[in-house]
Amino acid sequence: MHALAIDIPIGLTTSGPRDCDLQARKALGKRRSSVFPAPLRAMLRARTYREACNIRYEIERKKISKQTWGIMRKIVEVDAALRRDRSRQDWVHEVHPERCFMAWNGGEPMAHNKKTKDGRAERRTLVESHFGPDAFTSVRSQFLKKVAADDDILDAFAALWTAERIVAGRALTLPYPPPLDSEGLRMEMVY
Repeated sequence: MHALAIDIPIGLTTSGPRDCDLQARKALGKRRSSVFPAPLRAMLRARTYREACNIRYEIERKKISKQTWGIMRKIVEVDAALRRDRSRQDWVHEVHPERCFMAWNGGEPMAHNKKTKDGRAERRTLVESHFGPDAFTSVRSQFLKKVAADDDILDAFAALWTAERIVAGRALTLPYPPPLDSEGLRMEMVY
C-alpha cells in the first residue's frame, strides 16, 4: 500500500464551508486561522481572482481569500485528476499540516505560529524525534529558501508523518465518515 498526503483541498461544496474545515478549526483553537476556507466547486472555473470573488459573492455574499486563490491552480489540477480516476482517492489524501502536527504533538495544538522562530523550533523537534536529527537539515540543504521556506519543509514532514500513519492504518479522519461532494469526492481531512 502507498499513500500521498497533500495539503490541497479535495472535495468541494456547492455552498457553505466543508465540515472537515470547521472541525479542524475547532480542534486547533488558537491555530485555527491556519485553516482557510476551501473554494466552492463553481469557483474552479474562474480565471482571475476577481472572477473567483464574484462567483463566491453571488453564492454566499463573501469573497475568496488570497491564500485560497494562491493555490487555486493546484486545487483544479488535483480535482481533475481525482475526477478522471476516482480510485486515486484510495491513496491520495488531503491533510492539513497544523492538524497533523497537533496529532503528532499528543493531541495538543502547537504553541507557536509556524512562521515564528519558536514555532519552527517546536515543529522541528517533532520532525527530528521521528525522522532523525539530520532530517530537516538534509532537506533544507537541497532547496533555496525562496523555493521552499523552512515552514514549508516542516509542513511537508507533517504530511509525510501522516502518510506513514495512513499506510499503517493508524490515521484518523475529520469528519468520520466523510461526506461526498457533488462529484463523488470525499470531503475529509486525514491526520
